[in-house]
Amino acid sequence: MQIVERWILARLRHHTFFSLPELNRAIADLLPALNDRPFQGRTVSRRDLYEQLDAPALKPLPDAPYAYAEWSRAKPGIDYHISVHKRFYSVPHALVGQTLDVRLTAETVEVLHKGKRVAVHARYGPLRHSTLVEHMPRSHRAHREWSPGRFLHWAQDIGPCTRQVVQEQLENRPHPEHGYRACLGLLNLARRYSKARLEKACERALAIRSLSYQSIASILKQGLDQQVLEGDVHLQSDLPLHDNVRGADYYH
Repeated sequence: MQIVERWILARLRHHTFFSLPELNRAIADLLPALNDRPFQGRTVSRRDLYEQLDAPALKPLPDAPYAYAEWSRAKPGIDYHISVHKRFYSVPHALVGQTLDVRLTAETVEVLHKGKRVAVHARYGPLRHSTLVEHMPRSHRAHREWSPGRFLHWAQDIGPCTRQVVQEQLENRPHPEHGYRACLGLLNLARRYSKARLEKACERALAIRSLSYQSIASILKQGLDQQVLEGDVHLQSDLPLHDNVRGADYYH
């Protein structure tokens, strides 16, 4: 340090620099003279010793520059996503329930299992959920050509009540794909019972505040969609919808 102060910093002490790159360029201009200057009483310079001793032992630099990282642990839920700072990142679905190591940098989220990297995501993507197709179970992969917009467009074609039920299936879930199975089930009900009956069943489901696929399928199976709505609404305000719970009309 003393030599650098005398041979480089002392020469620059009367200069004024307005940026760090400007200062670095000035130092770089003076470095060759210092490195090529022979040691006192010797014929070799710092550059000579570097090329003879240091350079042969050096290894290549890493492909990526060093990045500061923070480590934590996380356990994926049934939706095969881990939660990191109120955002969600997918991992292979086979690792659900496992405790995983998470390496956070300014730009990436890396997930490791037993020291092996199993997932990497951009830390701040456009959506709150970051999901890779290869992490999905086969049943989810089969549905990836669907989208919330496509389901809502299909439901609107049947009727406003069906659209509202489908919207409820897609919202308020950790991940939208988890509602796809229920929506596809409703689509199959339309084919089995007709669009008109499905719309009536959804209207009844909305009235009794029971919007699950199982409830709507039960309404259609029992033919409740073809009965007058008002009488059953009063009944359902006290009793849940179930195959074993029958309205007064059942006994006529």
